[in-house]
Amino acid sequence: MKIAMVGSGYVGLVSGACFADFGHDVVCIDKDPAKIDHLNRGIMPIYEPGLAELVSGNVRAGRLSFTTDLPSGIEDAQAIFIAVGTPSRRGDGHADLSYVHAVAREVGQNLKTPAVIVTKSTVPVGTGDEVERIIADTGTQVRFTVASNPEFLREGAAIGDFKRPDRIVVGAEDDWTQSVMREVYRPLFLNQSPILFTSRRSSEMIKYAANAFLAVKITFINEIADLCEKVGGNVQDVARGIGMDNRIGSKFLHAGPGYGGSCFPKDTLALLKTAEDYDSPTRIVEAVVKVNESRKRAMGRKVIEALGGGAQARGKHVALLGLTFKPNTDDMRDAPAIAIAQTLTDAGVTVAAYDPEGMEAAAPLMPGVAMKVGVYEAIEGADAVVIVTEWDAFRALDLDRLKALARSPVLIDLRNIYPPEDVRAQGIDYSSIGRP
Repeated sequence: MKIAMVGSGYVGLVSGACFADFGHDVVCIDKDPAKIDHLNRGIMPIYEPGLAELVSGNVRAGRLSFTTDLPSGIEDAQAIFIAVGTPSRRGDGHADLSYVHAVAREVGQNLKTPAVIVTKSTVPVGTGDEVERIIADTGTQVRFTVASNPEFLREGAAIGDFKRPDRIVVGAEDDWTQSVMREVYRPLFLNQSPILFTSRRSSEMIKYAANAFLAVKITFINEIADLCEKVGGNVQDVARGIGMDNRIGSKFLHAGPGYGGSCFPKDTLALLKTAEDYDSPTRIVEAVVKVNESRKRAMGRKVIEALGGGAQARGKHVALLGLTFKPNTDDMRDAPAIAIAQTLTDAGVTVAAYDPEGMEAAAPLMPGVAMKVGVYEAIEGADAVVIVTEWDAFRALDLDRLKALARSPVLIDLRNIYPPEDVRAQGIDYSSIGRP
């Protein structure tokens, strides 16, 4: 089957490469000539473990290609995926659908053979209806339908998530659309991956509801962590205790500095706006958004308190280890490190930082922060060392070396990756999240 993937960003590139690896003939299309040129030369626009090898292997096999020319790219494609960005619209938080609508219009103007148009981008409820209307308004006489097929990829584990999904959700309004989408995902039937067919609007809602619920779990355990610090409990024990309940589950119960990334901040805001448009308030999600935003700054204040607070913190030096919103990605979107660094610099603290993959993306977002070439270069001369992102490179720090390089032996672990007693036994002042 020939598949066209319009949009070669994170979702489009990973999805296109994986479809090609299944044996489909895939063309990835993007308006950015520089991006397509880089992809044709094997240079990835994002960091994702295993992606470069997956892309190069399928290009060599002739199953994957890249182009800026949409008319030729969609020619003879039975499924045309729309995987362009839907960022939060500046000013009101609604998802910006201008890229999705532009692709729909161009597809309609150039459609020559029957195809299912699939929205892979994360879009508000009703977007499929609008895409269908836009294509029909181009006057095309070619048979087409519109399906919804949301992605559930975790950055840093996207290839595994795509190839071994816990579910495939497809919003399809007729049998022909379902049959085409079954053929698209037929290779996954061997793994018995469950495929759920719903209405188009239900499929669009599933994506937002899933991300909002996970954001709720993260924010809930963060607030429980704060309470544990007050009452002398251990949030890790609490998380294990409640996570053993099958109705709750253990995932997304890791206390930290708040969620960030490309999905949760944007999708919770878009869900709030949809609820507002339909006069159906989502008060829980509204509270989650507010709490999460305030938490990031609160983590900065936690560091300031560890430095002595207020005037005593001014002029001191902090090392931030980890800048991306999670490990195994270079994504800085809404990363807690941004707000933490800003809070510190506002208080007169100087900041140095190191991240294995994210410093190039972080530099323009964190003016005044000194980007260092390695972990220990960042630690040198620090009054406090702060673990912000739980990269593997930070899980076994040489604590003796940290003590020797830092101006004072203070370690603030915002991801709880060290046993407190082990660090304190090394003579290091250690604090973490939600633990005594």
